[in-house]
Amino acid sequence: MAKWTAQHEAPEPLEGPIVATVTGGTILWFALFLVQLPFYGWFADRDLLWWVWCCAAGGVLGLIGIWYVRGRDAALKRHAAEAAAAALAAEQAETAVVNPPGNQTAG
Repeated sequence: MAKWTAQHEAPEPLEGPIVATVTGGTILWFALFLVQLPFYGWFADRDLLWWVWCCAAGGVLGLIGIWYVRGRDAALKRHAAEAAAAALAAEQAETAVVNPPGNQTAG
């Protein structure tokens, strides 16, 4: 059997308000959990308690997701700042080589 190869390159990942999206989803899971709590007995009578605990698990996993995406966002911003500082330093070094101090021409 031949190995499958892609016909085109994979698209770039979407970048957007990831922290806000994960936070909103986590809030939604916890809200659904809280809305279902008054009906705990109804769910228990029908053997549907997994609905309640699924929402609780979604909220807890969402908290882990918030921790992860906040760290990822901070790392991306830190990397961008380091890259910008390195580019600025390289530009200043290039300018110093082209125009050494004391070698200014009157214009």
